[in-house]
Amino acid sequence: MSQLLHTMLRVGNLERSIEFYTQVLGMKLLRTSENPEYQYTLAFVGFDDESSGAAVIELTYNWGQTSYELGTAFGHIAIGDDNIYQRCEQIRAAGAKITREPGPVAGGNTHIAFIEDPDGYKIEFIQLSSATQGLG
Repeated sequence: MSQLLHTMLRVGNLERSIEFYTQVLGMKLLRTSENPEYQYTLAFVGFDDESSGAAVIELTYNWGQTSYELGTAFGHIAIGDDNIYQRCEQIRAAGAKITREPGPVAGGNTHIAFIEDPDGYKIEFIQLSSATQGLG
């Protein structure tokens, strides 16, 4: 049996990224580790630990590196939520950047929204319930 454990993102400011993923998105800081010999620090964040079957995000800070070119191969992280409209309002109030307002996907019924983290990584929110009653 295999299981997706984590996705690694290189970040330019570890404290800022931890604050975004925990305070704005509501994830938990699961653990950190530092490697002075190779000059990097790791922080794992998620809604639950990998031992529960949940995938998490590994934030990697390479000491002294403040930014990265994101390239064109990586697309986005997807998070399911019970009410993406309310979630986006909370995210907006926290000062985060919403790049696609919540609404139905083109040609479909699924409701989605996109935001960016402090390093410019895209995060898609997908409405979990099929009922959109009371949204918007």
